[in-house]
Amino acid sequence: MELLMTGSAANPSGPRWLLAHAALVFGFLYLPIAVLILYSFNGQGVGGFPPQNLTLDWYRTLFGDGAIWDSVLNSLWVAFAAMAISLTFGIPAALALDRSQFPGKALFRRLVLLPLILPGIITGLSLLMLFNLDMVATVLKWITGQRLSLLTITLGHGTALISVATTEIFAGLQKLDRAQEEASLDLGASYWQTFWRVTVPNLKLPIIGAALLIFTLSMDEIAVSFFLIGRDNTLPLEIWGRLRRGITPEINAVSTIIFIFSLVTIVFWYRLRVRSEGAAEVGTELIEPAEDEA
Repeated sequence: MELLMTGSAANPSGPRWLLAHAALVFGFLYLPIAVLILYSFNGQGVGGFPPQNLTLDWYRTLFGDGAIWDSVLNSLWVAFAAMAISLTFGIPAALALDRSQFPGKALFRRLVLLPLILPGIITGLSLLMLFNLDMVATVLKWITGQRLSLLTITLGHGTALISVATTEIFAGLQKLDRAQEEASLDLGASYWQTFWRVTVPNLKLPIIGAALLIFTLSMDEIAVSFFLIGRDNTLPLEIWGRLRRGITPEINAVSTIIFIFSLVTIVFWYRLRVRSEGAAEVGTELIEPAEDEA
């Protein structure tokens, strides 16, 4: 500690360089986003600097663009469905990794992480080959009337993002205090009652965190969607298709709305986490005096 204080006193410019370095990094990350937001109000479109004649006309144009909003609704539908699929399979997988011992457990854990490592183009191409199999294609055509559709994108996103749900919830299980579960079982509750009334509430934050992460990754996923798209576009593919014809102010406007939505989601998650951690600290403070008195 004394060495650190001596070094800091001997080199007072150190923290300044560190501050400058941090400012450069954050500027590199967020300055392009700030420029994008600024140009969404530029009356001259995407050209000219500095922006002039600030206006909301591009947002009015955006709200009247039916193709964009159809793609937004498609992306929301896919993201919510993929979130449900990923959590449905990810929670049991995380519980199996944390609570069970079975042959091949180490291999299973690595296979669960594989979709996080594989490039999206490999995952998308593999799923496309699967959906092209005669039996699978016949079932898909019977359900949706076409081989590739929003259903195939949903299945692709849900499959690829199971690993995200598994890893997030497994990390939460590692921090979970098993004493409450043991007390519930000792008091006569069944395993299912303990799971729904004790385990799941204690995993609320990891489950919400995994759901938000899956939702975000699904909303901006393009590699898997590109291979599995049918007639209906998702928002990233709609934006990509329009960018091939040139940047338009509507793209800046919809990107700004997406950024604001993401920022609100992050703030919501942060406040929820802080509130939960504060409640846990209060509970610990109430338990410790009771243990001392006992």
